[in-house]
Amino acid sequence: MAGTRNYAAGNYFFNLQGVKCGFLKAVDGGDISAEVIEEKLGPEYFVKKHIGQPKYEDVELTFGFGLVQDVYEWIAASWKQNYARKDGSIVVTDATLQAKSERQFFHALISEVTIPALDASSKDAAYFTLKFSPEYTREVKAAGKLIMPKPSPQKQFLPSNFRLEIDGLDCSKVSRIDSFTVTQAIVTDPIGDAHDVPAEPGKLDFPNLRVTLAAAGAATWSAWFEDFVLKGNNDESAEKGGAIVFLAPDLKQELGRIELHNVGIFALRHPVPAAEAVSRVVAELYCERMEFQVGKPAPVPPPPPAPTPIQRRPTPLPR
Repeated sequence: MAGTRNYAAGNYFFNLQGVKCGFLKAVDGGDISAEVIEEKLGPEYFVKKHIGQPKYEDVELTFGFGLVQDVYEWIAASWKQNYARKDGSIVVTDATLQAKSERQFFHALISEVTIPALDASSKDAAYFTLKFSPEYTREVKAAGKLIMPKPSPQKQFLPSNFRLEIDGLDCSKVSRIDSFTVTQAIVTDPIGDAHDVPAEPGKLDFPNLRVTLAAAGAATWSAWFEDFVLKGNNDESAEKGGAIVFLAPDLKQELGRIELHNVGIFALRHPVPAAEAVSRVVAELYCERMEFQVGKPAPVPPPPPAPTPIQRRPTPLPR
């Protein structure tokens, strides 16, 4: 895994905080490099060069709904600004699950989460992309056969299996939601002699959404656009809530959802359809905040019991 090649061909198994999380679809990034610094001193003919501190590239993981809950809860917490630094590793195995290499990472913060495009006409499986910034990484020897935890059913997700919900809008004719990426700025302060520089979370940015729907079902969207944009009734009370819901192949079981908060519309486009094509409308929305949820949320620990009051025996009156 070192050098110019990121990960060898094979299976990629993900561990997070000591929990075996499952196999990944793909892995990229995670290489280590150092900047070359040039010093031009006086009349010297040659330029003096040396390297700076090592830089650890972001690691990019691609996966679906088949990992353990810990991974999705890490994403959910980061979207709520409950940042958590995580340790873990990626083990590369061959087809017989014999470990070939392992890269450990430490104190990682999530930097990006990409939601795939949702399209009613698509037949291929869809996957999330997660990027995280480790404070540092280490290569360790790996040998032996990977001992698997109790298998969990793999939940394949097709990008055609989704539902959009927005308060007061007819979303039954929505056919596509473009891919979007939630970004978390990671800030480092490389000044000083520290070899591995700690990172801190910066600005969290939720992107705009681009939604395509049939023009035949766009009446409520047009009415909202006219009121919100043209008439100027666009204060916070006019913003809407909603959700993007990921569905199983039976279109009944809910695999996960993204809750949408403070949604506003700022464009409603009418692209010219091709010959004999369905006339469509493209709505562009801003969203101030999103919440990510897959499976059941982590249970909230019960509050500690109230202390039992001390029963004091009354002081006897003097006789």
